[in-house]
Amino acid sequence: MTEANNVQVIQTAFACFAQGDVPGILNTLTDDVTWHVAPVENAAYTGTRHGKAGAAEFFSMMAAAEDTLKFEPREFIAQDDKVVVVGHYEGRAKATGRTYETYFVHVFTLQAGKINSFREYTDTAAVEKAFLKAQAA
Repeated sequence: MTEANNVQVIQTAFACFAQGDVPGILNTLTDDVTWHVAPVENAAYTGTRHGKAGAAEFFSMMAAAEDTLKFEPREFIAQDDKVVVVGHYEGRAKATGRTYETYFVHVFTLQAGKINSFREYTDTAAVEKAFLKAQAA
């Protein structure tokens, strides 16, 4: 696949995310995909998952835990089998009602035209603060 084709796969996955189309996202993944979001305390959807079932679990748990207020992929950088996306995200933790915003870097590795690996880099402290439950007095 060309770098342009790889970027198109990622843009398709992001378009599906914007529409809440998880089956569409899963169609862009290899069967043995690795999906990693840095662990954040009280945000159970974070961590590493494997396979399409693991990615589906991530999206289900994320939808249950937070509302996406803004998701803005701003720059796509492709080289060989990698696509890096730089963007901005705003979310609201449903358990606390607190919001957060952060920039993100998503690193995708593609294999035969499908996403084989996803790794997110973001301000985990901002996310954790939104999910932090009130401390007992």
